[in-house]
Amino acid sequence: MLSLVSQLSAQQTIESTFGNGVTIVAADESFSMKFNARVQSLFITEVPEMDFSEVETNWLIRRSRLKFSGFAYNPKLQYKIELGLSNRDHGGETPETNNTSNLILDAFIKWKVVGNFEVWIGQTKLPGNRERVISSQKLQFVDRSLVNSRFNIDRDMGIQFRNKHTLGSLVVKEAMAISQGEGRNRTVGNQGGLEYTGRIEFLPMGEFTGKGDYVSSDLKRESTPKLSVGLTFDHNANAARERGNLGGYVADTAYNSLQTVFADFMFKYNGWVVAGEYANKKALGDRLVAGDEFISNYYTGTGVNLQLGYLFKNNVEPAFRYTEITPEAAGLTSDRNLQKMYTFGLSKYVVGHSLKVQTDVSFIDNDAAFSFEQVFDMLFRFQVEMAF
Repeated sequence: MLSLVSQLSAQQTIESTFGNGVTIVAADESFSMKFNARVQSLFITEVPEMDFSEVETNWLIRRSRLKFSGFAYNPKLQYKIELGLSNRDHGGETPETNNTSNLILDAFIKWKVVGNFEVWIGQTKLPGNRERVISSQKLQFVDRSLVNSRFNIDRDMGIQFRNKHTLGSLVVKEAMAISQGEGRNRTVGNQGGLEYTGRIEFLPMGEFTGKGDYVSSDLKRESTPKLSVGLTFDHNANAARERGNLGGYVADTAYNSLQTVFADFMFKYNGWVVAGEYANKKALGDRLVAGDEFISNYYTGTGVNLQLGYLFKNNVEPAFRYTEITPEAAGLTSDRNLQKMYTFGLSKYVVGHSLKVQTDVSFIDNDAAFSFEQVFDMLFRFQVEMAF
């Protein structure tokens, strides 16, 4: 592990360790800036219906990001800026984003008001499902589950209030957000209504080591059992997009409010990790099903995700994940199939999540009619992550 501490022109202090970025602090301590960069190089092989004559492969830079954080004027006034450089991070160029690449992932100011009470203003992740809030750098598998990709509430512009307090060994964390409800950095006026999000978490066995309740693997090897249980409720009034904060924009006449409920947990002990999530998203108002024709502009339904992993002392971790997706009016359109996905993963952590190699193989049942004769799609992924 390289460590460097130096003074430059008596103006500032620079500190650096691999995986923790480069930190610059002004000589008068009036501001600081921590700079991080990371890249994920991903190889994918897809085998539809296990027909190896139809194999599809692809190499891509899944994520490439720059992050800046620190404080300004006062250590209680902090900031974070994160930019996504890969095309998978940009999002589509649309009139709503001025027909330009949407590079900004996070850009917000955090004010530590008093004690553990904080106010966040700007664009960042909403306090939604745990798997979404966990950084994509700190995942147990190559990428997040289908439950997250179908139902998460992602990032948005607005204001958040966060607090934490303890009652004996019990830790309680609360978060509330009021946001625009249409995702990242629109350049035109709000098309729908506002979005309201509330989340509460209970940690009955105390805090995880190193904020491990938002790190997928037990790299700290918790010496005592730790558990976190979270509940989120989200109301997106007159949602303007197919999945609320994500997806295409719907016609003005199609507006309905979307409500999303998440329940999740994470348990860690001595290298073991067990985690799970439940999601339910529904559109309020009239049911948009007419006979056999499904005419809703929104993706709604339920999802369940469960995963289990164990970290050996050589920092190799096998893991298993089961995911089930049940869309509303499943089967009436091709993009609303009942799905079950079985994923087997293997990770080698060289320097924690800052330098690691991960691979997983998934078997996907696209009509959820499992039997010994069932034909699955297969997905193989191999990824290398480096971050500093």
